Amino acid sequence: MMAGPKAIAAISRRAMLVGVSAIAAFSLAACGGGVSIPGLQSQSAPPPQEAPPIGSGQVKVGLILPLTSSGNAAVAAQSMRNAAELALQEFNAPNIQLLVKDDGGNPAGAQAATQQALDEGAEIILGPLFAQSVVAAGQAAKARNISVIGFSTDASAASNGVYLLSFLPESDATRVVEYAVSRGKRSFAALIPDNAYGNVVEAAFRQTVARVGGRVVALEKFPSDRNGMQEAARRVAQALPQADALFLPGDPEVVPVMAQTLAAAAPDLKRVQLLGTGLWDDQRIYAEPALQGGWFAAPDGAGYKSFAKRYRAKFGSDPVRTATLAYDAVSLTAALVKTQGPQRFSAQTLTATSGFSGIDGVFRFKSNGVNERGLSVVRVTSGGPQTVSPAPRAFSGSAS
Repeated sequence: MMAGPKAIAAISRRAMLVGVSAIAAFSLAACGGGVSIPGLQSQSAPPPQEAPPIGSGQVKVGLILPLTSSGNAAVAAQSMRNAAELALQEFNAPNIQLLVKDDGGNPAGAQAATQQALDEGAEIILGPLFAQSVVAAGQAAKARNISVIGFSTDASAASNGVYLLSFLPESDATRVVEYAVSRGKRSFAALIPDNAYGNVVEAAFRQTVARVGGRVVALEKFPSDRNGMQEAARRVAQALPQADALFLPGDPEVVPVMAQTLAAAAPDLKRVQLLGTGLWDDQRIYAEPALQGGWFAAPDGAGYKSFAKRYRAKFGSDPVRTATLAYDAVSLTAALVKTQGPQRFSAQTLTATSGFSGIDGVFRFKSNGVNERGLSVVRVTSGGPQTVSPAPRAFSGSAS
């Protein structure tokens, strides 16, 4: 039985208060893998440690996190482990037990942790966080015909049977470009960081513009040094008279600098619609005069605010932005155990066209392992984000 609309709603009763973006922009966004934490890299770590299971249900679920990795990764892992515990607490009589395993933040640890969880009877694996660790976990799980729901934002870690629940930066680019075209924008310029993140959003940007019948009149990649940034901005500024939208994805530390340089080089910048990604969801963006009125794609924030309030009440601290991924992964598995019988974790169930609903809105997995999410488009204002196009509450048609 596929997870249809009733199962969608089932992902969270309380935990099912809709609400699993982003944002590739999590203050910790995921690194070349794991819920990608922009700039965070998988590092060597202390030997994995034993962690007590959560819950006492009959169905065992592996939860693989870098609990003893160094730096921000361990902080994110602990917050995600807490969110998983909160999900079980809020779900109505969950029949699952989470086998929490520490992968130490490296692929070898992920493979060993996954193997241990499988040996203890895990029917599905949630995590790990980093891309290479997701791949390693997937190899171990596939040998047993077990599915993985990973937390990396690197789409290359996905494959048949290895699904990514994270916020994929290419989804941001696709959503904001499609919205811009719906508002009459047809000619696009782009100023994109020359790094792995930029490569991903550039490909999605080009593909989407071509698919919707637009054209790219100028595209420049900018390096990390200030002189290189300014030169790339000046070159794009020369092409702006031919464009009616400018795609400017990037880190909230860099984008305001680029916007200021563009404003100095192109006095008519306000004539051009600025477009960004979920990384723009940051106070530094909202405070920058040159970015006022810009659009970017992001999850609906209402679900996260409610989740964060409940998390603080239980744990006395704020969750990391990626914590919703663990919450939703656990809520999803609990709902499928409750509603889908023996086919609960089959490919047919996990890739149901109707998808599922979580903290950050609706999502669904594609057969190749990547996901599709319902994202909002919001406008940058000095008072914060202002929704101009609400996130869809359900999917129409098959996964693209």
